[in-house]
Amino acid sequence: MILVTGGTGLVGSHLLVQLLQDNEEVKALYRTEKQIEKVRKVFIFKNHEALFEKINWVKADITDIPSLEPAFENITKVYHCAALISFDPNDEDELRKVNIEGTANIVNCCIDFKVKKLCYVSSIAALGDTKENETIVTEETEWNPEKLHGDYAITKYGAEMEVWRGFQEGLEVVIVNPGVIFGYGFPDKGSGLLIKVVKKESSFYTKGNIGIVSVEDVTFCMIQLMRSEISGERFTLVGENVNIKDLLYYLAEILKVNPPKIYATKAITSLGWRLDWLISKIAFRKRKLTRATAKASHSKELYEAQKLTNTLGFNFQKKESYLSKIIC
Repeated sequence: MILVTGGTGLVGSHLLVQLLQDNEEVKALYRTEKQIEKVRKVFIFKNHEALFEKINWVKADITDIPSLEPAFENITKVYHCAALISFDPNDEDELRKVNIEGTANIVNCCIDFKVKKLCYVSSIAALGDTKENETIVTEETEWNPEKLHGDYAITKYGAEMEVWRGFQEGLEVVIVNPGVIFGYGFPDKGSGLLIKVVKKESSFYTKGNIGIVSVEDVTFCMIQLMRSEISGERFTLVGENVNIKDLLYYLAEILKVNPPKIYATKAITSLGWRLDWLISKIAFRKRKLTRATAKASHSKELYEAQKLTNTLGFNFQKKESYLSKIIC
């Protein structure tokens, strides 16, 4: 039997659809009934509502080991998709607890319950840092602790260290590092927020690069890697690197709204994250722009997924084949 953590999130819900289509027996973790209903909508969108009833739901929290123990009974493979995504520095403690401590708990349970293999969903944020005059980031690019990283990136990197610890203790593992994932559902999280910004006809754009990928490609690659003999490897999952301005304009075209018109230079975003910090203090709201995200919006780094392509013989979809289908 397969266990999916984060089964009520974007990757987890689409992964459940694909696993059940393949007649796998699946358990999925959830925390509230409301979250489960979001997953049902994904199954309806995919025209597989009948498969939804086959999910074995288990109420559990990855930061609470006693709640995890019943979920791990009779489990042979684990897809660890659960994570906290936040770029607000005020969420540092919660990010560490969920992403690092939670992953450590999953790894420990995998070892204790003699799980055969674990797939961990990390992020390109946890990949290494290019050196001067370099632009290509691969699985082999080294992490530089001296460089500026947001708390999300740091905790995803820390979570990977827990997975590698499990590998050293005999657990078979694969890690995937997806770019920004686009898929149906969850408009208030991740790429859904980017689409929302475009819908509201935001005025600003930057000229950095962004690595994107469809959720179907992510889940397909995860399943294939888990069914293979591969272990102790990580794989970048990026369908294409696109210019942020071009992506925003393309989304605006699909949504039939006005695209952003003002180029936000490094000076503007530098001022912007400082103003956002001040406003967040006064208005007691979460940060919308931080120093790390402002810097990332101008990054010219390119993410190479050739290792995955060579390993599976797989070709990623381009944005034109999936974005228009998921934007409502």
